Amino acid sequence: MRTKTSLRLPAAALAALAALSATAHAQQPTYATGMAAAHAHETAAPSPGARIAPRAPVAGEMVTYGTVSGKTLRGYITRPAGAAKPGPAVVMVHEWWGINDNIKAMADRYAGEGYTVLAVDLFDGKVATKPDEAMKLYQAGMANIAAGEQNVAAAVQYLRKNGATSVGSVGYCFGGHWSLRTGLAGGAQVNAVVMYYGAPITDAAGLSRLKAPLLGLFGGKDTGIPVDSVRAMEATLKKAGRAASIIVYPNAGHAFANPTGQSYDKATADDAFAKTVAFFKSNLK
Repeated sequence: MRTKTSLRLPAAALAALAALSATAHAQQPTYATGMAAAHAHETAAPSPGARIAPRAPVAGEMVTYGTVSGKTLRGYITRPAGAAKPGPAVVMVHEWWGINDNIKAMADRYAGEGYTVLAVDLFDGKVATKPDEAMKLYQAGMANIAAGEQNVAAAVQYLRKNGATSVGSVGYCFGGHWSLRTGLAGGAQVNAVVMYYGAPITDAAGLSRLKAPLLGLFGGKDTGIPVDSVRAMEATLKKAGRAASIIVYPNAGHAFANPTGQSYDKATADDAFAKTVAFFKSNLK
């Protein structure tokens, strides 16, 4: 599966994404402040979730999945060991720490459920080990929405070209927001989107690009992602006739299922993982 894909979008699409980038950058400080507070005292150690072994043997490797603006995109792909065909696939987007061993371990967990999983890299190979480093990567990643959407769209295209029968997406925190954007950028090529406590998008025009059903998993005590903004996104999606299931765990805080850090809430994370797997099973064939 070592295929190199170069994604080219029409000029009009690039201009529209640039406008979206400017809007996201203007809104960014509110969420950036929330992220900084939520992760201020964390280290980049694996959470209990990253220590859970896959239910079945998997095999993973680093691959090139495309290029954006002349930059090579490298990610981690993992699949059930001995799988003869790709079958259903998932694009996974990392937390604000970057594509570290913990997110790779989480990708392996999903591969153990029967999926080919491509963990993408939105930080150009950079991985943070301290919260202040992660904040800089987070801000850089949110400053160029157009490039990020081309990145995740290239991942979807890579999986499709290599035989994926369907494609879903999942991500945590920073990656939760970008899982949603994977659905926006991939359009009809994406069949299911799961976002774990990512910054919501409430703009009707932006959300109109989403074709896939959405599962959103959020914490009621998350001070970085206010529940009212989550409900605003839900209302916009439902008004547009999109299938959206938003679950708010009332006693959970931010990062309750993150592969990295010390905010892991086992009971909530276990329930959310089970709901994610069931959602993928229903929508990815």
